[in-house]
Amino acid sequence: MRDPGPSSSGDVPTVLVRDREGRDLLCFLEQLIPLDGEDYALLTPVDTPVSLFRLSDGDSPEPITTVASSEPILSVADVVLQEHDLTLVRSAVTLTVSGELDEPDPDELEDDEDDEDDEEMETYELLVSFMVDQQEYGLYIPLDPFFVVARMVDGQAELVEGEDFDRIQPRIEAEIEEREWPE
Repeated sequence: MRDPGPSSSGDVPTVLVRDREGRDLLCFLEQLIPLDGEDYALLTPVDTPVSLFRLSDGDSPEPITTVASSEPILSVADVVLQEHDLTLVRSAVTLTVSGELDEPDPDELEDDEDDEDDEEMETYELLVSFMVDQQEYGLYIPLDPFFVVARMVDGQAELVEGEDFDRIQPRIEAEIEEREWPE
């Protein structure tokens, strides 16, 4: 479902996108991009996207890209987040956290040299860490914008995934760059 326009608070319109497994993700509609007679939406999640990592002493954090929504790790993460008045949401596309998060202090991010040899971690900020079966895990917030691409069909947002995403992503990026830097 999509709001017909700005919400009652005067904010950016929102769009509900659903993945193949029936999970939803409420997003802000950032831009509509027409390509090949279809409208593609560039979206950002309303809630804060997070990534799950396995942590080991001395090793670089290892991203966990697939996790079942019933996974015990997520149940423990739920409890830890509740202690901070936050809620883990098993959304389409990514895990998200709802609730009031403190904005990261840019000065703190620049001064944090703990992960200096791990370039990937420079793009994430640790939200919480926790133990499950004597293994440490962490939920990290991406510092770069997290975008979702959907195809708009009859006012509904259909998630663009897999090969479709690989095919359309470079064209959407080119269109956005052209809009930002017109000749």
